[in-house]
Amino acid sequence: MGGGALLGSSMLPRIGLIEEAFGEEFPRPDYMIRAGWNENPWGPSRVALQAIVDSIKMSNLYGGNRRALTDLMGTIHNLPTDHISIGTGSGEILRTAGMLASVDKGSVVCADPTYHDLIRYAETAGSKIIRVPVNPETLHVDLNAMHKAIRKDTKCVYIANPNNPIPSIIEKNALREFTLDVSKDRMVFIDEAYFEFVDNPDYESLMDLVRDGHKNIVVARTASKIHGLAGMRIGFGFAHPELTGQINDAKTGAINVLGLNAAYASYQDQDFQEFTVRRNKESLSIVETMLDELGHRYVKSNANFSFIYTGRDINEVNQAFKAENILVGRPFPPMTDWVRVSMAKPHEMEYFAQVYRKILG
Repeated sequence: MGGGALLGSSMLPRIGLIEEAFGEEFPRPDYMIRAGWNENPWGPSRVALQAIVDSIKMSNLYGGNRRALTDLMGTIHNLPTDHISIGTGSGEILRTAGMLASVDKGSVVCADPTYHDLIRYAETAGSKIIRVPVNPETLHVDLNAMHKAIRKDTKCVYIANPNNPIPSIIEKNALREFTLDVSKDRMVFIDEAYFEFVDNPDYESLMDLVRDGHKNIVVARTASKIHGLAGMRIGFGFAHPELTGQINDAKTGAINVLGLNAAYASYQDQDFQEFTVRRNKESLSIVETMLDELGHRYVKSNANFSFIYTGRDINEVNQAFKAENILVGRPFPPMTDWVRVSMAKPHEMEYFAQVYRKILG
C-alpha cells in the first residue's frame, strides 16, 4: 500500500549520496544512531539507575518486591491491586492475552499495520487473524471497518492507541463507544505503550473503563518507553480481577529484582518523565519541520517515532541510512515504502535530517 505521496514518482530521489552537491558536509558519528526501535535514547533515569545498583546485591534471591510496585501502580491509577498484572514487559501481557483469545480457536481482529506481539502469538496458537487496513488517506485506525470485520467467533479485538508503526491516535469518544459496545461479547485489548507521549486533546486513555468494572477490557502499559527500561522487561496489564487472574495464571515469564526496583523508582520520578517528553518533542520538531520544508508525506506523531513515505523499498532505504551510521525501522508490510524513524537525541536527529536530505530530499 503506497499511500499517495505528495511528490510524484518521477520526482523522488534516487537512493545514494549526492556527493556533487553535498561533498563531506555531513560527518558520520563514530557510533550507530539507534532510530529503529522506539527506545528512550536517554536511558533510565538517575534514580532508576541507582535502584538498579542498590538491587544488584539481591540478585542471588528469587523474586523481588512485586507487591511494592503493584501498590504504587494502584495508587497512580486509582485501582485496587487485584486489577493489576505485572509482566516481563507489556509483551508478556500481550502474548498471554493472545493465548487466552485462542483457547477456542476463534478469530482476532486488528488494524493493519499494527504492533505484532498479541497477533503473532494468537496466530501461532491457532486463531484466525482478521487484519483491517488503516484508512488509506489518513492512515488512521478504521473503527467502522474493524466493527464490520468482527465475526461470531471473534474472541479479541486488539487496538494500539497510539498505533505502531503509525503514530496516529483514535478519537477518544469514538474509541470509547466502540470499546463499550464490542466488549459486551469479547475481549477488547487496548495497548497504550506510548500513552505518556501523547499531547492531543482528541486522545484519552481508557483506564477509567477498567476502574468502572467492565469485565472484558484490558489496558496495557509499559516501562520500556518513557522510562527507558526496555532491557529490564517490566510491563502492566490493567483489567477486571477475573481477567487479571486468568492472565496471571497463564504467564510464563519471571520478573527480575533489578527491573522491579528500577520501575518502582522511575514511576516516582516525574521530572525525568517530563524531561523525556520535552526532548522527544524537540527531536520530532526537527524531523517534522524538515519534512514540511521538503513537502514529503508523513503521519503527524503522537508518540516517540515518525512514519514517513519514501516511495522506495525500505530494505534499500535502510542500507542507505546504515551506511551513514543510522539504523531506522524495518519494513512494516503492507506499507513497505514507508519508514518508521524513532526519535533519538535532538542533535542526533539534526544529523538524521541532514542525511535524509542527501538520501531522499
